[in-house]
Amino acid sequence: MPKPTDRAGTRPAMPAPTSPRSRPLRLAIAGLGPRGLGALEALAARLTQPGSSVAIDIFEPGPWPGAGPNFAPGQSPLMLLNIPIRAVDIDPPGPATARISSFGTWLMSPSDDERFPARAELGAYLAARVRTLTANLPEGVALSRHETAVLRLERSGTGWYLESAAGRFGPYDEVLLAPGQPRSAPDPQLARWQDHARRTGAAVLPAYPADRLLKAAEDWAGASVAIRGLGLSTLDVVRLLTLGRGGRFEDGRYLPSGREPARILPFSLDGLPPWPKPASAGIDARFAPLPTESRDFEAALERALGAAPEAALEAISAALEPAARRVLEAAGADPDGVAAWLAAERAAPASQESRDPAELLREGLAMARGTRPPATGYAIGQIWRHWQNALRRAVNPGTASPQTVAALIGFDEGLKRYSYGPPAETAEELSILIAAGIVDLRTVDDPDILLTPEGWQLVEEDDSARVSVMIDAVLPSPALERLEEPILAGLRDAGRVAAVGEGLGIRTRPDAQVVDSRGQVQAGLCLLGRAALGSVIAVDSIHDCFGASAHRWAEGVLDRAALGAARTASPG
Repeated sequence: MPKPTDRAGTRPAMPAPTSPRSRPLRLAIAGLGPRGLGALEALAARLTQPGSSVAIDIFEPGPWPGAGPNFAPGQSPLMLLNIPIRAVDIDPPGPATARISSFGTWLMSPSDDERFPARAELGAYLAARVRTLTANLPEGVALSRHETAVLRLERSGTGWYLESAAGRFGPYDEVLLAPGQPRSAPDPQLARWQDHARRTGAAVLPAYPADRLLKAAEDWAGASVAIRGLGLSTLDVVRLLTLGRGGRFEDGRYLPSGREPARILPFSLDGLPPWPKPASAGIDARFAPLPTESRDFEAALERALGAAPEAALEAISAALEPAARRVLEAAGADPDGVAAWLAAERAAPASQESRDPAELLREGLAMARGTRPPATGYAIGQIWRHWQNALRRAVNPGTASPQTVAALIGFDEGLKRYSYGPPAETAEELSILIAAGIVDLRTVDDPDILLTPEGWQLVEEDDSARVSVMIDAVLPSPALERLEEPILAGLRDAGRVAAVGEGLGIRTRPDAQVVDSRGQVQAGLCLLGRAALGSVIAVDSIHDCFGASAHRWAEGVLDRAALGAARTASPG
């Protein structure tokens, strides 16, 4: 089985059922981005023995199966992963490992494990994995691809049926929905801005796809552009609007092309830029938890899952505290503020920081490069990043109450300003652009936003700025009530899926089977990914696409098939 620790506990490969079926086991996978590929590989790894009889239909309208739009090989190389090559640990499972190498080896570039690769590079690798898998399917496994999106799903006595613009397909014994970021209704603020833009001719665009944004930016030379959000997507947008418009960085300065916006004004609810990840493996190792600390954290997680939300976060904090104190002491920093920092984080995430964001960014760069001792928050965030697999392992089997899971998700989301940080080089570029006046932070901290005839006016205390372009770089919530993805919205309206809780995604069992509005399992209807946030945690990672959830799904498929075969063969 594959080596990443979040896949621990999966059972060995097993054959598909060999019952006297009149037809093979029929499966459909709707969506073949990284998550759909992870599921398909996990299933194929368990179909290695003779006797398999499985027909799999893939529904993927995009041109790059395996990559999906977020990792499309044709997108701008300015879009970078937020992890270096050395940390991309997603080797394929089982026999496939012998047929296609790890990502770093596959790149066949000069050895530079510290480089943060382009998303397009990872997408090309994932597309190659699809081709390798397709060319080496186990005997008895048939795979077909339909270049269409699934729009509706229904159940009859003979199985599940899928409908798309290309027709009706089925019946299927099992259906896996593996969407990427499902389409959601805009929040009230964004909806108001979109309506305003339609009436005035101002521009509102999402951060992605990058190519569309680059094309639109051809008309923004000399303009003032606002960006809603201050996370990784905002850094992507800034790179597109500067480097993507012909500017360049040289000797610590930005040399404009004259084709970029005059000013770029990002803003967020807290006004805090994300701090970058450690700049090398050696620096990162300073934050690695000790084995005893990891065991204590896993024990605390087990206790937390059975506790009320507040008690759960206190248990997690108690496990974080000794590890953070040790790291800070070893770096020559003051460890005495750890408990207070964690208490503030539980009460109001990001309330610990009140300094100038440009200064914070410079401090974060110094910490990432090891030239400054880590701050308390930086140390805690990096330790938390090392425990992401343990967090998924504990939470995703689904034993905690929805309220406790929601609290853990909120804590995890808050720490993303450290744990999901950008490359140090990207953070340095942002710092240079701020110094050059291209990126303007005068209204960065939760400004009032007024509608004007030309666009918007951002107001923060005594500062204000007018813009004619608004870019939305905030990842929408996967809350079930807001989903507009046709297949998911249809299932919701039919009562076949239900939310884990208010503001959360779809309720699923550990094997990914969805649960309806009456609490009944929809046998053979499964969902993986961000749309199930609340049933699962820490889903915004390429590693999660190839992790334990995919393997639990694959095992569940074969377990149900074996049970069905036994019933068919039984004389009773």
